[in-house]
Amino acid sequence: MNSRQLTELAQQLRVDSVRASAAAGSGHPTSSMSAADLMAVLLARHMRYDFDRPAHPGNDRFVLSKGHASPLLYAAYKAVGAINDTELLTFRRLDSRLEGHPTPRRLPWVETATGSLGQGLPVGVGIALAGKRLDHTEYRVWVLCGDSELAEGSVWEAAEHAGYEHLDNLTAIVDVNRLGQRGPTRHGHDLGAYARRFQAFGWHTVEVDGHDVDAVDRAYDEAQSTSGQPTAILARTLKGKGVASVEDREGLHGKPLPDAEEAIAELGGLRDVRVEVPHPPAARRLHPVGSGHAELPRYDIGDDVAT
Repeated sequence: MNSRQLTELAQQLRVDSVRASAAAGSGHPTSSMSAADLMAVLLARHMRYDFDRPAHPGNDRFVLSKGHASPLLYAAYKAVGAINDTELLTFRRLDSRLEGHPTPRRLPWVETATGSLGQGLPVGVGIALAGKRLDHTEYRVWVLCGDSELAEGSVWEAAEHAGYEHLDNLTAIVDVNRLGQRGPTRHGHDLGAYARRFQAFGWHTVEVDGHDVDAVDRAYDEAQSTSGQPTAILARTLKGKGVASVEDREGLHGKPLPDAEEAIAELGGLRDVRVEVPHPPAARRLHPVGSGHAELPRYDIGDDVAT
């Protein structure tokens, strides 16, 4: 896809996030809208994934750490043809697979349940470590984080471990949209503040305008070409990007847009952009692993054993 097509895809992801949340009467469209360009470029230019074979060992892994932005994830699934428009609009219904926060119990393309903020990056570190040390495959792990969750200690424990293990197959994409649930984040749009923290744990960092699709594309290329270090892409974005009445405004977290039809028109209306995500090459499948025998621990009733 060229730059214009990437921008059109990002706008479609915004429109579909607005539509899904409006149909549900709840959800997080503004949190989805800030990261739409980041998701569009990742899907169209950098992910390697066979949606017909979600268990393919060579598939790249994607973790939506900011799980409340699930409308964006489901809009992406629609763009790749994994779900259709009818299902998209069942978002958050009792009988729907499209829950408010994504879970692998319902959807085979979801790596881990997210929504409890601060857990997506630690899980991503584990997946990246497994790829390097156990599976010996070349898949990449992409974790989309929110800036609010970077206040969680678990994120920095994970960052330290990833740096220590030199997980250059891991990329954290931080959607720095400045606004949390209850107001501005601690560091706002100060990308340097986040960069210094990641760098202290041995990460390579890239600061970028998260709404410039060409700059985002170059940042992903840089992450993939970085050896010996995980990469954090720190993207300056605006919550509610594209709709003037909600863009970069407080008090709209977790709420459908006040006038969805007007917002959709402002975003350019409905689109039907389709994305062909490249499949992982056969060379990236698992190597055969020699069999072995493990002695499992055994306990008798009444034994005193440390918990």
